[in-house]
Amino acid sequence: QKQNIPSMSNVVNDPRPVVRKFLARPQHEGVGAIVRRSIGRFELRHFDPFLVLDEFSVTAPAGFPDHPHRGFETVTYMLQGAVTHEDFEGHKGTIGAGDLQWMTAGRGIVHSEMPAAKGTQKGLQLWINLSSKNKMIEPRYQEIMSKDIAEAARGGIHVRVIAGEALGTKSPIYTRTPTMYLDFTLKPGAHLQQPIPVSWNAFVYILEGEGVFGNSNSLLTASHNLLLLGSGNGLKAWNRSSTTLRFILVGGEPLGEPVAQLGPFVMNTQEEIDQTVEDYENYTNGFEKARHWSSAA
Repeated sequence: QKQNIPSMSNVVNDPRPVVRKFLARPQHEGVGAIVRRSIGRFELRHFDPFLVLDEFSVTAPAGFPDHPHRGFETVTYMLQGAVTHEDFEGHKGTIGAGDLQWMTAGRGIVHSEMPAAKGTQKGLQLWINLSSKNKMIEPRYQEIMSKDIAEAARGGIHVRVIAGEALGTKSPIYTRTPTMYLDFTLKPGAHLQQPIPVSWNAFVYILEGEGVFGNSNSLLTASHNLLLLGSGNGLKAWNRSSTTLRFILVGGEPLGEPVAQLGPFVMNTQEEIDQTVEDYENYTNGFEKARHWSSAA
C-alpha cells in the first residue's frame, strides 16, 4: 500500500502561525472517565480531517464500556497505565504506556475500552475522519508496542514517530486519510523545525511544560492547550523554559466533504446517519455480531 504523501523539504522558510488557541478543560465522558476535549467540542466541532481529540484520564471502575463506531478511525496513544480493549470480532488486547492502537472502524465495530491497571490510566484518543469511499470498508487494526515505535533524536529534540516522518525517521503505520502524528520532547534551549505538507491542516497539543510556537516572539503556551496552525510549510517551536517541553504535532490532508455526526457515527449525510442507526439497532450491514456479544469486562 503505497501512500502518496507529498515530499517535504527540511527547511521551514514559511512557518505556520498559531491562529487559534484552546485550553482543554476536564469534562465527564463514558462511565466516570474524565477527558480534556479540544477538538469535538462546541467551539471547534471538527478540524478537517480530525473529529475529536481527547486527553483522557480513567481510574477503575470508570471506563468506556461497550459502544459502537462507524465511518472513521480512532487512534489511541497511551501515556500512563494501560487499557484493555475488546471487540465483537473477538479481537482483544492491552494497550500499555507508550503503545499505539490505530483502529479503522469502517463500516462498524462495537468495542469496550477499560482500565487494565491500578491507579490512573492516561492517554490521547484522536478521531480521524474517513472519506466517503472508505467509510464502509472492513474494520482493521494497526497496533505497535512502545518498544517498536520509530524514534529519533537530534539537537535536544526527541521524537516518537506515530505516523508520518520526522528527523529522517518514518512510521510503518498506513494512514488511509494521509496523516502525520509526532510526539516531540524538547530539552531546555531546543529549537524545532518540522516540515508539514502545505495543503494539510495541522495542530499542536501540549502535554507538559510550556513552549513558543509559530514565530519566535509568540507568547509561551502551557500544557493542555490546543494550537491550530495557519498556512505555511512547517512548524517552528522553541523551549525557552528550564523544564522539558512535550507536545504532539498532528497534521492531515483535509477531505473537504460534508460531515454528519451522531455521537460515535460519522457519515456524510443525515440519511446515512439514519441508516447507520437502523443498522446498529437491527444488527445489520456490519453490526451483525453485536446481537449476541458483550465484553468480558
